[in-house]
Amino acid sequence: MSRFAPLPEPPYYAVIFTAQRTEGDFGYGAMADQMGELAQNQPGYLGVESTRDDAGLGITVSYWADEDSLKDWKDVAQHLLAQKLGKTRWYSYYTLRVAKVERAYAGPEGR
Repeated sequence: MSRFAPLPEPPYYAVIFTAQRTEGDFGYGAMADQMGELAQNQPGYLGVESTRDDAGLGITVSYWADEDSLKDWKDVAQHLLAQKLGKTRWYSYYTLRVAKVERAYAGPEGR
């Protein structure tokens, strides 16, 4: 399975979440799996790409068809709980950025 999200031609939106994890799991793994499954069933969800280094710095980029879809995802009750737990248990620091993707390139197979 590819670690790259299969995306349509732009435009679409990218939500870039960069976070530093705290020590210990505290239910993080189970919630991350649950959020992944829940997001996949949201209207407008296109895919996700994620990585984490050994020091706990992670970057997750989720892709959405339009701004309304990503706003609706932000307000899903279970996602709101995950956000709260992230702030209080799982992350010592995080940033979230939203960008509209207008061009995309791939290579070498995407040439």
